[in-house]
Amino acid sequence: MMSSQDRRCYLMHVRMLQSHEVSLHRELRLRALRDAPDSFGATFADAEAQPLSYWETLTRSVIEPGRHVMFLACEGETVYGSTYGLLDQEKSDGGRVGGMWVDPEWRGHGIGRALLQAVFAWARQRGLKRLGLWAPAQSPAAMALYRQAGFHETERRRPLPTNPSLEILEMECEL
Repeated sequence: MMSSQDRRCYLMHVRMLQSHEVSLHRELRLRALRDAPDSFGATFADAEAQPLSYWETLTRSVIEPGRHVMFLACEGETVYGSTYGLLDQEKSDGGRVGGMWVDPEWRGHGIGRALLQAVFAWARQRGLKRLGLWAPAQSPAAMALYRQAGFHETERRRPLPTNPSLEILEMECEL
């Protein structure tokens, strides 16, 4: 028998952020930064202090038609996870996964996998050959999710910008 949490996860769907959802974009990024401060290259305090114009510009940039997209895992109006699909500025045939976050109460229920599948589909529609991402080395769950999706570590590593004592590593996969 399916638990109520399993049933709820089954009812979720993945959709794209829309241009008028600036406040939702801000809310989600702040939730992610508050929840997982050692997983992102920005801090909650810095992001929270940004004016509305910053969020309007950022929202436009991450949903630029034909270039970037932000996917949301939703049940009705409630969003339980998000990620970006971005064109890679270094590799013309590549894309990047960015800002992956799932609400802590919903981790382990397939939401991260569904978000990654949406980015894979987006990348394939654009004819991209590979996807890359930067993963927090100190997060076994994130590393496992990415490996299960087919990502492997490259040789590139660097300190986390917001906490140089931690390391992020580059991963990529062929499409």
